[in-house]
Amino acid sequence: MEQRAPGEFSPASIFDVADRAGVSPSTVSRALRGLPNVAPATRERVARAAHELFYVASPAASGLASGRTTTVGIVVPFLSRWFFMRVVQGAEEVIRAAGYDVLLHNLGDAAGRERFFDRLPLNRKVDGIVLVDVTVQPHEQARLQALGVPVTVVGGDALGVGAVGIDDAAGVRMAVRHLVHLGHRDIGMLGGDAATGLNFAVPGRRRTTFLGAIAEAGLVTKPEWVVSSDWGIEGGARATERLLSSRRVPTALFAESDEVAFGALRTLRLAGLDVPRRMSVIGFDDHEMASVVNLTTVAQPVDAQGAAAARLLIHAMLGHADPFARLALPTQLVIRGSTAPPSGAGGSRRSPAVTH
Repeated sequence: MEQRAPGEFSPASIFDVADRAGVSPSTVSRALRGLPNVAPATRERVARAAHELFYVASPAASGLASGRTTTVGIVVPFLSRWFFMRVVQGAEEVIRAAGYDVLLHNLGDAAGRERFFDRLPLNRKVDGIVLVDVTVQPHEQARLQALGVPVTVVGGDALGVGAVGIDDAAGVRMAVRHLVHLGHRDIGMLGGDAATGLNFAVPGRRRTTFLGAIAEAGLVTKPEWVVSSDWGIEGGARATERLLSSRRVPTALFAESDEVAFGALRTLRLAGLDVPRRMSVIGFDDHEMASVVNLTTVAQPVDAQGAAAARLLIHAMLGHADPFARLALPTQLVIRGSTAPPSGAGGSRRSPAVTH
């Protein structure tokens, strides 16, 4: 073993311990982790060598004998968006409590997604993977299976893996029924376009369900009242501006997400339209700011989805659960001050001017 000069220190490796104890690195790993098939005298010799060298085992070294990394990968489309990070928070708490580390991978854009499935950067680095809102295509599913570890999806669509989510259709119908029950007959929708190449399933699913729920209620919505823009507050604001440019406007809006609804509320305020007296707005998510702006919304248990996915994955990793199990968590209508019966006789109204 290399001799260190006085006062010089560098961390010892598993190979240093193996050299001093006169055994292989894999034997060092098994001995220090308390695994079987190691003679007591050998285990003691390895422990003494590790103590003398101030050796601290790394996850990679521990995995030499077991083939396990004690790490779970979490893959998200974006690091900055509220939903994704709340899912990560819920999953991480469960994963760390189970004794695993977390390796977070951000796709970022279509090119990042393509690189992920092409290069599989988590290969041999994790014992399982949580995919957050990633809809897996057939050829991508084959790539995931090549990793040889359990996979659980949160909020996305995939076959042959575990999945946790909500019943989006039930949530959207709940929102539409609330507005119809209040007496609204002219209802529009604001959506965020799916990021190109990231294949988000939720926007299209909620739009399709909204139109179906409107038809089930015996209503018809004008094409110009179903508006999509970029995701988020700014996108919601721009979508609402476009909707208000119509000759006539609806009395109520369903926003695909609370963040889209926040943008709508800002534009309506700038246009001088009182919410909910002149126009009702309902969102989806129950974002932590929804109560601050008094937004009626359909609440989904975001943290709980992450936690449930992590538990499902860990049980599958340990062989204690069906790796293809699917779980849907309930949504709930949260009524606040942004929805009310339409004023006057109801019906669509002439559009106002929008100021900036």
